[in-house]
Amino acid sequence: MKVKLLILLFFIVRIASAQKVLPLYPDSVPNNLLKLSDAEQPTLTLYLPERRAATGTAVIIFPGGAYSFLAYEEEGISIAKEFVKKGIAAFVVKYRLPRRETMRDKSFGSLMDAQQAIKVVRSKAASWGIGQKRIGVIGYSAGGHLASTLGTHFSKSYSPNPENINLRPDFMILVYPLISMGDSLTHMGSRISLLGMEPSKERIELFSNELQVTKTTPPTYLTHAGDDSIVDVDNSIVFYQALQRKGVDAELHLFPKGNHGFTSRLSVVEWLDPMLAFIKREGFYEPK
Repeated sequence: MKVKLLILLFFIVRIASAQKVLPLYPDSVPNNLLKLSDAEQPTLTLYLPERRAATGTAVIIFPGGAYSFLAYEEEGISIAKEFVKKGIAAFVVKYRLPRRETMRDKSFGSLMDAQQAIKVVRSKAASWGIGQKRIGVIGYSAGGHLASTLGTHFSKSYSPNPENINLRPDFMILVYPLISMGDSLTHMGSRISLLGMEPSKERIELFSNELQVTKTTPPTYLTHAGDDSIVDVDNSIVFYQALQRKGVDAELHLFPKGNHGFTSRLSVVEWLDPMLAFIKREGFYEPK
């Protein structure tokens, strides 16, 4: 019993020590008018699996928070810890929130950070034991909007990319995501935070990601609750339909009840296993 306990403690310590926080931008953060405080600096928190358990798959995690705060623990760190147990490298992004005071155009600051995150992970993939074509994104609520923006706007680099690193996620997992900026579907608080009080029609359409789907949009797993009172379930449904029309592999998993943030109230098996099954079927994950 003591031997087993020591082995378990050793494993837990090794997992905990896998955590490392890196600045998202090693030099200077682009698109700033004013210097950011230390607390506002965008970062990437790494959770790397044990080498013997590593599958070569990675997820970049974008917590939600209506583009006004980050649910960093419950929709970031907690999620990363579960993925790393499955041999999947996990990276939690503390992205900049839209702020007119520090950004020339606040609508693009978060997207710049999302693109920088995938650029960093892909550029260091070999040293972290990750396959170049097995890097996905997972986003929650407004973080789901950011993840789906990354997956539909990857052809244009908003973050400096002189190396021309591929910014396209290989797959997307969107959890009770905000997708649309249109009046009938959007979460108005998130839209105001991202686009301002009176955005133009062109800007609304640009950030309504159901309108930006193409045949090159990554395979996508969506999950939502039918009784979500914060982000209308139709956000996931319209995105799924757009993917279907373009011939993109997609899976939509709807819970009849659970409201917003339901994954924190479910067992890990209920929310994680279907995600893993999807990325396995798509060829991005092979458990050891």
